[in-house]
Amino acid sequence: MNKEDTLRYIADNKILPDKNFGQNFLCDEGIIDRIIELSGAASGSKVLEIGPGCGALTDRFVDMGAKITAVEIDKRLNEHLLNRFNGKDIDIICSDYLKLNDYEADRFEYAVSNIPYYVMTPIMIKLMTDLTSCKKMTFMVEEAAISRIMAQPGSKQYGPLAVMCSCFGKVSKELVVPGASFIPPPHTTSAVITLTREEGIPSSGFASFLDKCFSQRRKKMTNSFPELKSVSSSMGLREDIRAEAVTPEEYRDIFINYTSSLI
Repeated sequence: MNKEDTLRYIADNKILPDKNFGQNFLCDEGIIDRIIELSGAASGSKVLEIGPGCGALTDRFVDMGAKITAVEIDKRLNEHLLNRFNGKDIDIICSDYLKLNDYEADRFEYAVSNIPYYVMTPIMIKLMTDLTSCKKMTFMVEEAAISRIMAQPGSKQYGPLAVMCSCFGKVSKELVVPGASFIPPPHTTSAVITLTREEGIPSSGFASFLDKCFSQRRKKMTNSFPELKSVSSSMGLREDIRAEAVTPEEYRDIFINYTSSLI
């Protein structure tokens, strides 16, 4: 869908973008083509799309023969998606993805989302945690947020999200997307990133473990998580090490050792 098609679709169906859901509809066919290419999906691929909006990406996945499940929180858009793709091989779920539990998450091979900026972190973490068989994730995010996603140990932006992404696999910034590629145009520049699985997340408890470790990021990690003293000591980590200085690889090892000690 180009800009004219999108404007016509919005007018015909009376579905103005809702600011409460952070809706900015992608209407640049060149960017849409590139995202589909970057996603890695092909005919028969099992794809999860979060926030399909008007269905610009969804339409391409359906045409290529992908087995797509689209999760849309907006009841208005959900109704129009159901009508638009009536009779097509697609599963459309009207739900807040962050509250979605029983959806056979382990069957998806690919995930794609034009993520509303205000819920970027929880959606990315839930996807990395839930989708245990996912090979690749492709996200549209605010360009400024990439500094948090790709932050290195010791930096101010380094936190649970950066650790999760690094542990999941390879993180790549693929392209910058100007505001003019959306209706309405956002006030910030967007970017497309990909996460390609390598090792993946150790287990579903990893995210909450990291939150606890970073709860007092500038103090000794063992102050906020005393149970880690024996584990960090056995790994040769300094007793006074702070959460922001621990590498993603060390976090993975600490978590595995810690959870093993609880058995």
